[in-house]
Amino acid sequence: MQTAMPATQRGLSFSGFLVGAVILVLVSILGMKLIPVYMEDKTVKSMLVEIANDPDMQKANPRDIKMSFVKRASIDNVKVLSADDIEISKEGDTLVLSAEYAVKIALVGNVSLYLEFNPSSAP
Repeated sequence: MQTAMPATQRGLSFSGFLVGAVILVLVSILGMKLIPVYMEDKTVKSMLVEIANDPDMQKANPRDIKMSFVKRASIDNVKVLSADDIEISKEGDTLVLSAEYAVKIALVGNVSLYLEFNPSSAP
């Protein structure tokens, strides 16, 4: 009578599991720190587009445009950009608002990420 040979074991070893878990935790921490920054950038961009497309702002002076930004920023809790950082220009009859800002995110110890953003209302 022939006995069947047992199949070799397949699966994940404990050390492989630990390495995978550490990688998953690091990626999750990185995501939790980056997602809010990119969401805030999207909010800033949408605010600039809304202000630029507002018919009342087309003929407004720069001070009124900046005050509109300050009001919207306080409602949306935007703290990475101030009204003085906004550049106001006209391209033909179109109002164009743009800004440049950077965000530094501390990761671990002295390791940080430095992200630069350039939102603009131009299409």
